[in-house]
Amino acid sequence: MTMESRKDSRITDLFGIDLPIIQAPMAGATTPEMVIATSEAGGLGSLPGAMLTIEQMRSALDQIRAATRKPVNVNFFAHAAPAPDPSAQMLWRAALSAYYVELGLDPADAVPSSNRAPFDAAFCEIVEEYRPEVVSFHFGLPGDALLARVRATNARIIASATTVAEARWLEERGVDAVIAMGYEAGGHRGNFLSMDMATQVGTFALVPQIADAVSVPVIAAGGIADQRGVRAAFELGASAVQVGTAYLLTPEAKVTEFHRQALRAGGADKTALTNVFTGRPARGFMNRLMREIGPLSDIAPAFPTAGGALIPLRTAAEKTGSSDFSSMWSGQAAGLAKERSAAELTRYLAAAIRE
Repeated sequence: MTMESRKDSRITDLFGIDLPIIQAPMAGATTPEMVIATSEAGGLGSLPGAMLTIEQMRSALDQIRAATRKPVNVNFFAHAAPAPDPSAQMLWRAALSAYYVELGLDPADAVPSSNRAPFDAAFCEIVEEYRPEVVSFHFGLPGDALLARVRATNARIIASATTVAEARWLEERGVDAVIAMGYEAGGHRGNFLSMDMATQVGTFALVPQIADAVSVPVIAAGGIADQRGVRAAFELGASAVQVGTAYLLTPEAKVTEFHRQALRAGGADKTALTNVFTGRPARGFMNRLMREIGPLSDIAPAFPTAGGALIPLRTAAEKTGSSDFSSMWSGQAAGLAKERSAAELTRYLAAAIRE
């Protein structure tokens, strides 16, 4: 097929980018260098804000803006912070206590707090100050007042949908584009209208149904790591693709060596959805904690509070080279990814619609 028969320029026109490739915002793994390289290559680099302090986000955006004037995306979580639940925390600590003892830790020690923060007024001030060209949200959207402030900066607003109902909900609230996030995707599921993982939909069933259901452009995400996935997404009605796992294999990614080794080994059957690391379903490589406590556990406390009690375990285990208690996010297409720089990966993926 010709490029013209597949090309849909709605996203490139909307965002002011050259290539319809969006580097997924991956909290903890994405670096300013990855964002810069992707945007400079013509795609859309995405900075995740959920695990950054205000000072860290300002520093990262200073670095990005100093290195590129190309459009960038800043991503935030839109969850509501849960109410304190001491009983749930006690039950969770009890379930993990044997691991503490095994690693020579005191189960009664104070638990560090998790650092995944929802979008709030302080984050909104950063958006107003730096005015990123695109602002994306995960787990729905923030409240109307905050959303209006983001819109007033002239940023394009996008958000993840894991069902057709979520896509329609987002369109009703004025998003500029919808990210159709399939079941194959790595990291946290973007679902927000339902927590039922049994009814989540695969990317290549989800994309055409969302494309038929909404009038805004659709960005396909999940299970896309090579040119075949890009071509398929466009044929099914996507105007762009968002790719995460393949970018984890770039030198710009900040991942542990054992995480990188797992990505190199790949294998669609080596990942699972789990809530044991944060309290919310996310796809990552199987490890000991997922096998023995989960993968999906009823006793994991509410997002993001489950992560606090795991910090001492992860820290102690990683010192010995063990990934038993580490979240290693990955989608099901890791086995299709090759090691390339972020810029090379962006151009390689985009070349699929030039053939």
